[in-house]
Amino acid sequence: MKRWLVVLWSAGLLGCGGDGDGAGAHDAGVSVDAALVAADGAVGDAASSPVDARVSLDDAATVNPLTGVGAVTMVPGGPYLFVEGPVWLGDRLLFSDIDGNIIRQLVPPSTITPFRMPSGNSNGLAVDAQGRLLACEHGNHRVSRTLAGGTVEDVATSFGGTRLNSPNDIIARSDGNLYFTDPDYAALPGDRQPTQGVFRVSPTGALTRLAMYSTQPNGIALSPDEATLYVADAAANLVRKFAVASDGSTSAAQPFVNTANTPDGMAMDDAGNLFVSTQAGVQVFAPSGTLWGTITVPEQPANCTFGDSDRRTLYITARTRLYRVRLVGPGKP
Repeated sequence: MKRWLVVLWSAGLLGCGGDGDGAGAHDAGVSVDAALVAADGAVGDAASSPVDARVSLDDAATVNPLTGVGAVTMVPGGPYLFVEGPVWLGDRLLFSDIDGNIIRQLVPPSTITPFRMPSGNSNGLAVDAQGRLLACEHGNHRVSRTLAGGTVEDVATSFGGTRLNSPNDIIARSDGNLYFTDPDYAALPGDRQPTQGVFRVSPTGALTRLAMYSTQPNGIALSPDEATLYVADAAANLVRKFAVASDGSTSAAQPFVNTANTPDGMAMDDAGNLFVSTQAGVQVFAPSGTLWGTITVPEQPANCTFGDSDRRTLYITARTRLYRVRLVGPGKP
């Protein structure tokens, strides 16, 4: 039976938050609602808003990734039509504007320019072991790879003789294995998969289906040791996990956590904490599945990733704007 230590801290900031009107940089009043107390008992600095810290003593030895969390601010630019798929590449952030049919790039702090247009209505983006951009393209029903010279090539287009439905999000393993989700959001009526699924592309290019879904697999992430694959099921409010073998194959999925808030894109920090974009904000879960807390954002997040030279900035794509927040611990770019 778990024992719980409860700490309630308001710091006089109850009710603060961004107005969400899109003008200038927003202080989102970072709400860490259920943040765990760190091992040394610290909660967070006075820049954070109310913390209802419920710490399971089973997790007390783990450092709270939301300790000292900064304010959520809007990156100047936009509004965009619908932003998704942020990924850090070299010295810049790339992100998709799905309905705008464009991938944009941010050179921090605030220079945003086009990177690729048209983008095939790209959604999730990732970077492979060779530093090449991978993109899940709704409009082209494929996963693509951008080569050094700018040529865009197919990675996966069909399975079992039919087109992929609507590749949504993707993650690359350091050994060359790729994993992506394929819900039916933009599936072709006459040429579509009989089911929604999670797929693996091996280092040799072989495409296999790891799991079939009657609901909608969405965000995807790998643990720091690359031995666990996490997949968000938006319709079921569930994040599942797959054990990943040394060759990249996976075991059957197991439930990881019920977010209760429509999970979407995800990111992973170096300590193994999972950052899940949901209707409530970015929910942060310990490796055990315990909820550390939620970072609130002026708009509903769709995806997130770590970036900047120290990998301590969490970039969040949220409907029409790009946001960022500084964290103490680094994460996977």
